[in-house]
Amino acid sequence: MSGAYATFGLAPATRAGGVLADGRYQVHRDFVDFVVDGRPLLFQLSDLDAVSPLASDVPPAIFTEQVRALLLEAEPPLPAGRFVLYGCPECEDLACGAVTAVIERDGEDYVWRDFAWQTDEHADLERNGYPGMGPFRFRGPDYRAALTALRDGSAAPRRRVLLIGARVAVLARLAAALRTIGIGADITQDARGVTAEELRGYGAVAFGRAVGPAERAAVLRAFEQAGADVTAVDGLAPIVPLLVAQIEHALGRGPLPRRPLTALAATGTTADVEVGAACRVRITAYRLDRLHRTRTEEVFDGALEPGRHRVPLDPRAVRGEAYVVARTAGDVRAAPVVGGQRRRARPTATGRERG
Repeated sequence: MSGAYATFGLAPATRAGGVLADGRYQVHRDFVDFVVDGRPLLFQLSDLDAVSPLASDVPPAIFTEQVRALLLEAEPPLPAGRFVLYGCPECEDLACGAVTAVIERDGEDYVWRDFAWQTDEHADLERNGYPGMGPFRFRGPDYRAALTALRDGSAAPRRRVLLIGARVAVLARLAAALRTIGIGADITQDARGVTAEELRGYGAVAFGRAVGPAERAAVLRAFEQAGADVTAVDGLAPIVPLLVAQIEHALGRGPLPRRPLTALAATGTTADVEVGAACRVRITAYRLDRLHRTRTEEVFDGALEPGRHRVPLDPRAVRGEAYVVARTAGDVRAAPVVGGQRRRARPTATGRERG
């Protein structure tokens, strides 16, 4: 077994929820990720859509038990001393698949070894192991200090967003979509009537396009006076999946440099996307047609290596007022399409054009 040490740490992370192009919902999950040698371990697992057992929405007693297990103060949940490091973000069923590893003590050190993808009680390292992954040897004091601090603290609270805008029907649909994926959402027209304690429970405040600068400033001032650290989201358009993506990005818990998606911009012909780790990226285009109906088209779905990439866009999918949403398993970004092809106005019966 290797005697070289790896560094161990913990960092907040998010499995981005959202309304997908086919109408399905993806649940939002906040969790704590493992950081090995300065890099989130999940990034090293080939774009895996999974969360660690240290999720913010599990009951405190179960969260504490998960930490105790990682400290080897509790029995391993699987045979052969194996522990679940990442599991299905939608449920806790091992049949969906999980990343497991043997965790053991070697003197004062903790060792993680024999990583595998597991769908039943017994791991097949020959068929489903992760070659080249580990073993990782962690210094005992550093390992225990990180996990003990997490146990003695508390899991991050479930995130909530305050919605403010003029179009009540849009806000109601948006709130319903957010609640479906596990994000609390409330609607108000005047945050000044909300108590300071309640304001501190929000992670973001989202403004509709009809909210003016003075009203927006007053709302943010109310949060500031309440001592609330909140992220402001300026809604791009009354398109529910687009607004969900914006709010998801605002509520993301991981530091920006550690998120898979680091940049997104779009023109009428291309989407420029930058990724910080190899991952699968899906890009969806949304546009408002002449009758202000939402049109949706998935324009890209594929694996990208770290770096900048230029993805061609079908001009028909982004003509007029259009936006793109890029999504990975753990991050999401939204951007307007700049300089897209504008619709040509139809002539009226008198030969004049309608603007």
